[in-house]
Formats: sequence, C-alpha cells, structure tokens
Amino acid sequence: MNLQDQIGVLEAGVDQLLQAAAAAHAPRADERAAAVPQQESPVASSEAEQAVAEQPRSVAVDTAADAAVAAAPADTVEAANATVTDTAEAIEPAAEAANAAHAQPELHVARPSQNEITLTIGGQTVTLNALQVGQMIEELSNARASMQPEPPPGIPQGWRFASTKNPMMAVQKQSNGDRLLVLRHTGHGWVPFTFSPDIAVQMYMMLTQR
Repeated sequence: MNLQDQIGVLEAGVDQLLQAAAAAHAPRADERAAAVPQQESPVASSEAEQAVAEQPRSVAVDTAADAAVAAAPADTVEAANATVTDTAEAIEPAAEAANAAHAQPELHVARPSQNEITLTIGGQTVTLNALQVGQMIEELSNARASMQPEPPPGIPQGWRFASTKNPMMAVQKQSNGDRLLVLRHTGHGWVPFTFSPDIAVQMYMMLTQR
C-alpha cells in the first residue's frame, strides 16, 4: 500500500468516527426535543437562528463535531482512535521509505582481498577483479578528460599517490613534429602524453639539471 492509499485509509477512519458519533447523538437529541415543551417565543427562536446563521461555518462545524464526539459511546471512540493510530503508524514508515527513495545513493568501496574491489551503490554490490578494475580506470579516465572543472594545475596538498620507478615507455614522432610519450604506470596503466618540440626540450633540461 503506497502513501496515498494509507492517507485515504486515515481519512476514512476519521469519517467513520464522525458518522458513529452523529448516529449516537441523534437519538438523545430527539429525546430531549420530546421532553422539552415547545414554549419558546417567536422572538427568542428568531434571535437564536440569527446567531447560528451569523456564526462562521468553520466554528459551527467544529462545534458540531466536538459535540458529536462527546456524545459518542466510549467503545466507539476508542475503536476509531485505534484505527487512526494504526493508520498513522503505517503511514510513517511509508513516508520514510518515500523520502529514502528520493535520496542520492551513496558509493561504498571496499577491498576484501588483494586482487578484488567491491563497489556498493544503493544496496547493490559488484565485485571487480584486476582486469575489470583496469578497464574501469581507463573508462573513467577518458570520461574525466572532458569534464569540468579540470584537475588542479598544481599538486594538491596531502595528495596520496603510488609512483612507478623506471616505467616502461614508448615514444612516437607525430607528423607535425610533436612527440607522443606513453608511460606505463602500475596503477593507471599506459598513460599517453603529447609534447610539442619546445616542451620536449624543456622536459629534457628539467630531467638533466643538477
């Protein structure tokens, strides 16, 4: 049962309470009317009707509802209150579930073993091996290259990284004079870089300076 259905059940329970109270109040009203002689003067009756007519509708309805509830049998009121309470308790978890459905699912990353990574999103867990992790890194890297904002121009403070000593590399000369340098990182895999001739010279000077 969804949230709208449960609210409908709550409204139906309130309607049943008002109907039961009105039914219990009606016979007593008839008895009082039969016992009291009809001796009201026309002036008094007219003033009473005018006062009721001038009374705001909401106040009159609330007064009638309060009188009906007060005149209703105790067991009827208790049963109606129990129905309303049960319905309200049923609506609360449904509302919480609806709010949870609109919330953004969180990503949890775990490493149960050296060669496995688990990703959990919205209660669904996927286990990736080393090859699948490498494929995911490559796909994410290609997507990140076209996203904004770009990575920071400087090295972030507290940056954690795993460096590769003496990596394998491949160099290729482009038709426009640029150099394609591909380095093999143990975590990121093969990472390509393209250098224009002047930047290639600057990199050589940076690597050879003492």
